[in-house]
Amino acid sequence: MRRSAPRARSARTPAFGSLTYLAAGTALAALYVADLAEWLSVVLLALVGSGTAVALVMGPRWHRAAPRHPWHLLSAASVLFLVGVLIRPWATDRTGLSVLTADAFTVPGYLVLIAGIGGLLRARGGLQRHAVIDGLIVCLGAACASVLLLSMPAASMQGRPAMVSALAGAYPIFDVVLLLLLVNLAFTTAARRPSFWLLVGMMTALLVGDLAYAIVGLVATLPAAPIVDLPFLLAFALAGAAALHPSVVYLGRATPPPVQAWSWPRLVLICPALAAPFVLTALLREPTLAERLVPALAGAAMVALLLTRAVSAVQGYATAQRRYEHHATHDPLTGLPNRLALSRKVSRLLGGTSATYDAIWVYFLDLDGFKMVNDSWGHDTGDQLIVEVGRRLRALVPAPATVARVGGDEFVIVLGADRDEAVALAERILASFAVPLQVGGVEVVVNTSVGLAGVTVGAAGGAAGRVAQRRGGSTGGLPTAATPAQHEAAPVTAESLMRDADVAMYHAKAEGPGNWALFDTSMRDRVRERVEIEFALRHALARHQLHLVYQPIVELSDGRLVGAEALIRWDHPVRGAVSPVDFISIAEDTGLIAEIGGWVLDESLRQLAGWRDAGVVDDQFWLSVNVSPRQLRDAALPRLLADALTRHDLPARVVVLEITESVMVDTATVTDQVLAQLRRMGVRVVVDDFGTGYSALGYLRRHPVTGVKVDRAFVDGLGGNPEDEEIVRAVVAMSSALRLSVVAEGVETPTQRQVLETLGVLYGQGRLWDGPVPPEVFVQRWSGLAV
Repeated sequence: MRRSAPRARSARTPAFGSLTYLAAGTALAALYVADLAEWLSVVLLALVGSGTAVALVMGPRWHRAAPRHPWHLLSAASVLFLVGVLIRPWATDRTGLSVLTADAFTVPGYLVLIAGIGGLLRARGGLQRHAVIDGLIVCLGAACASVLLLSMPAASMQGRPAMVSALAGAYPIFDVVLLLLLVNLAFTTAARRPSFWLLVGMMTALLVGDLAYAIVGLVATLPAAPIVDLPFLLAFALAGAAALHPSVVYLGRATPPPVQAWSWPRLVLICPALAAPFVLTALLREPTLAERLVPALAGAAMVALLLTRAVSAVQGYATAQRRYEHHATHDPLTGLPNRLALSRKVSRLLGGTSATYDAIWVYFLDLDGFKMVNDSWGHDTGDQLIVEVGRRLRALVPAPATVARVGGDEFVIVLGADRDEAVALAERILASFAVPLQVGGVEVVVNTSVGLAGVTVGAAGGAAGRVAQRRGGSTGGLPTAATPAQHEAAPVTAESLMRDADVAMYHAKAEGPGNWALFDTSMRDRVRERVEIEFALRHALARHQLHLVYQPIVELSDGRLVGAEALIRWDHPVRGAVSPVDFISIAEDTGLIAEIGGWVLDESLRQLAGWRDAGVVDDQFWLSVNVSPRQLRDAALPRLLADALTRHDLPARVVVLEITESVMVDTATVTDQVLAQLRRMGVRVVVDDFGTGYSALGYLRRHPVTGVKVDRAFVDGLGGNPEDEEIVRAVVAMSSALRLSVVAEGVETPTQRQVLETLGVLYGQGRLWDGPVPPEVFVQRWSGLAV
């Protein structure tokens, strides 16, 4: 059995201690019954009882079971029982009240035992109505039999003190209470593990022992024969084994069965109990009034319980139905309505006839940067962030509005309002996300992109037509005027309205984080275009429509070839040449970039190996390959690159990976580990388009980069814009201090080359020398120039 406790202290089987204790307890009980010597019997009884008291305290502590106080009560009960059993032979021979000395310990032992088992039931949420009713039915049947057959005869016995007879009649009642707890324990758990069954065995042994004492007591004085004490010794052993078993941790956990049904195991217990009053009434000969009254009252109580159980079952199923309905229509993490509930809500609003607002508005929100939070702090933190966003949105929107969660980091708000109110809410939503969210003791800042779609409400209250507009809006200013427009071809539905808001959200996201946009029909065309490009890109991968071109990198001083950058191109059979600007971002969003990036690495290294073998380039020639942030968050990237280097027999030093500046602010631990591992392999890492994003000396020092590439935006102004010249000078100075190489991109004129060389830049790349060309053209123009 697999132990679920937080830690294991031994390499042995987790249940070894429990099984050993049970075996030892059973062996000692057998020796006790053998009655070899009176002193030995006392010692054996003391060993088993005291060992159980210790096990009931140490076992739950050892396995870190919670709560522990019920086990402390069970330990105290075992001590009281032990003392009662030890002194009972002495007390039996006494006269007067001394004969009750053993009972002075045993009776409190039962009360403490009942309190301990009750504590376990409370801890696991066990006192459920159905289980209690079923348990009471079983116990009424047992109580009826116990009172008629044991308690009343024991209490009416002559020749002994009245108190002794009263106690003799009370013990069966204690047994009935134990039976009630036992039945509830069985009826209120779906996880019946070994500790549960051992505890059930302990209580069963107690019942058997008390029953044996009661039967013997009806025909003779209470005996001191060891065989009668055997069930109690076995109960000690079973209790200790239950506490020592690793599954003891589950006894205090709430594991209720999914449905409180009258299953066959329950009916096996309930049906005989229901029959008990009637069978006993038929068996009794010349019953007294009390003997007739007991089964009559028990039968009446059972009928009442059955009726209560039936009503309770109907109510329970109704409650379960409402609960299942809630689960089906609400998000389990945030408790917000889900897509199904939201669709029903929008449909009701669209079909309403007494609206007090001008239009129905749907806001589609998508969190910007949520994946980075998941990657940096883990999914638990991501879940907490989602919960906090849900709370913030509920506190922000007006009371009539509905906030729903429809996806991982997607929320939808439905609001009935006029246009100005709808626009104001969009602005407030974006402003609210400027305030950091407290998540697990960490301040997290995320932006959101919001798409907004509306439909006007007609004079009769029904939906009249979508609110359309010419341009999208953003935080930079309000949208242009929107006018109601009738769409005769396509009726407005909940799904179409949410789809339009989703389209507007993607338009807002394309404008950058933290924007909102109002839907217009032209957006749908752009989204359709994006979907078509994604579909075509997947086919392009399978049909080898992608290819690489290579742009040379040279020394500025003499134009000698030192390297090249591999760039991807896509020739579509219908669209023609598709710009990387149009498809790389789509590949990033859809995850295709991993497959594309892997192909680019392998194909470029294959080409480089061929050039080296053919003598086109020398051994110092390097090849630059762009890698995306998503690739760098893949821990398998170093292994994939190492396999490609081995496959093409290339040293790692000839590979230069170009990363974007956004990677340097990525707090994902995986990214840092991947970059560090790549550097240990000998691969060089340079920052592409340096100066356009998160340029900072601290970022360069924190990451294992070996160089930077000055963006063409700063190269364009060289020779005419002093500010650009100063920027490049600062980049060169900083790079020199950090021993980083510098490559200037987009060099197109001799003047730019001359200024760059004067500023200390060693390498350049641009159309002054050559543009990106196919590999065969690269060979024709540059073969041997790197030697």
